[in-house]
Amino acid sequence: MTAPIDHKALRAACGTFATGVTVISTRTEDGDHGMTANAFMSVSLDPPLVTISLDHKAKLLPKIRSSGRYAVSILAEGMESLAWHFAGKFNQDHSDPFEDCEDLPIVPGAMSVFVTEVVQEVEAGDHTLFIGRVTHLSRDVEKSPLLFHGGKFAGLAKA
Repeated sequence: MTAPIDHKALRAACGTFATGVTVISTRTEDGDHGMTANAFMSVSLDPPLVTISLDHKAKLLPKIRSSGRYAVSILAEGMESLAWHFAGKFNQDHSDPFEDCEDLPIVPGAMSVFVTEVVQEVEAGDHTLFIGRVTHLSRDVEKSPLLFHGGKFAGLAKA
């Protein structure tokens, strides 16, 4: 019989996978909401689908369920303080962090932005996957991504 996987060991092992950093956001009748996340990926090109994964305890989860829409702002290198802000380390410099795009809040200066409508929810253990149909996207090819690896932010090495 296989021994159960230790949650901390699993989290540490997953942390060895370098990822981009996003701010996931939505708008409800009580305002704009966002959180930092790296659990984002492309699902399909036709139709255009992406997915995010939210812990069942995430405050954003019921907000996305309520609105039925979300935006993903892929952060650019140099946006670390904004990433920390949306991870719960409030920074007064980011007291008004959003601009409007297709009636959803997005992060200005983001490297790429995806605006979506939720088409499916998938329960997966202690998380929910929100699959969204992309209804709008933008991309700034001049920017480099903010990366996250081993609990630290970094940028791409210059060639």
